[in-house]
Amino acid sequence: MTASTTARLDMVALDTRDIDALASFYADLTGWEIVKKTDRWVRLRTDDGQEIGFQCSPEHIAPEWPGQDLPQQFHLDITVDGHEAATERAVALGATRLAAGASWITLADPAGHPFDLCQNDTAGPGMHLYAATIDALDPSALARFYADLLGTEVAYDGPEGALVVGEGKSIMFQRVETYTAPVWQDPKRPQQAHLDLLVDDLDAGEQRVAALGGTRLSGGGDDFRVFADPAGHPFCLVTVPAAA
Repeated sequence: MTASTTARLDMVALDTRDIDALASFYADLTGWEIVKKTDRWVRLRTDDGQEIGFQCSPEHIAPEWPGQDLPQQFHLDITVDGHEAATERAVALGATRLAAGASWITLADPAGHPFDLCQNDTAGPGMHLYAATIDALDPSALARFYADLLGTEVAYDGPEGALVVGEGKSIMFQRVETYTAPVWQDPKRPQQAHLDLLVDDLDAGEQRVAALGGTRLSGGGDDFRVFADPAGHPFCLVTVPAAA
């Protein structure tokens, strides 16, 4: 694998009808910085330099949690020391509490995307993006696809999911036995989010995606192309840190 075919994670992008409102929600909740705004995109930078994008999707259909009629496909795992207090703040900002586990609380943001606030006693001040978590029937296989594409490693692979880590960024893959894949440009089975991956050469990147089991989708432009991973999640290869 050469430098031209190795992708780098640029950002996870969430679809929403109101990019300003959703970006402001996360900025107010976490203290992260809004670093770029256009008429179709807002980019938010975390305390350690990771980025989250908010893509304008006028026909966005919110996921309905739980269930697979309008399923979630991605969620953010955010760590904080004091997740109960952070949850109260999130609800005051417009989030909805959905469920709780031993050390995490699941909420929906104002656009309906689920996210988890996870207790971390050593997190220090502020909130930290631990990972973007992607649903899959076979998380091990999907983790290997992205690890190979990104030139990173599968740091964990267990019965409930897998974790890919590289360059200070993490992507988790969560097992969902009733997983329902999005269908590209089908409003009845819409995507909810996608990854933007940077490459030096789009042609070489496309060949690498195909060799690993990805599929080219319609759409794209001079500086980006759209693909589906083996689990059906759309993602983009881009040649500059820009929206797809």
